[in-house]
Amino acid sequence: MKIIRWLIGRIILFFDFIFSPSRPKRSAQEQAELDNKTRHLSLYQLPACPFCVKVRRAIKRQGLTISLKNIHDSDNLETLVSQGGKRTVPCLRIEQADGSATWMYESNDIIHYLDQQFGKN
Repeated sequence: MKIIRWLIGRIILFFDFIFSPSRPKRSAQEQAELDNKTRHLSLYQLPACPFCVKVRRAIKRQGLTISLKNIHDSDNLETLVSQGGKRTVPCLRIEQADGSATWMYESNDIIHYLDQQFGKN
């Protein structure tokens, strides 16, 4: 079963690479302003997870710069579980101005949030 999962993951990554969405064209100033707005966001994910790929494609399509945290790294996994409460990916960590964080699970919810906050491209 692990071999099949590994193989399917590699196929997903291959097709994601081949059919990768293009980033929107923006001026350096517009991109810097957008980067400033997304600096408080982190996506906890696994590289070959199909739902994570779906969210990463939406991020790229919108031209967003969001920190990606691979949960194969034990520190990232520990943070996700201890602060987010679940070992489920994708998970978007939204840091609030007061330092608290909101953890959003479900790929469709994350994409909807990004569309609402940063506009759908």
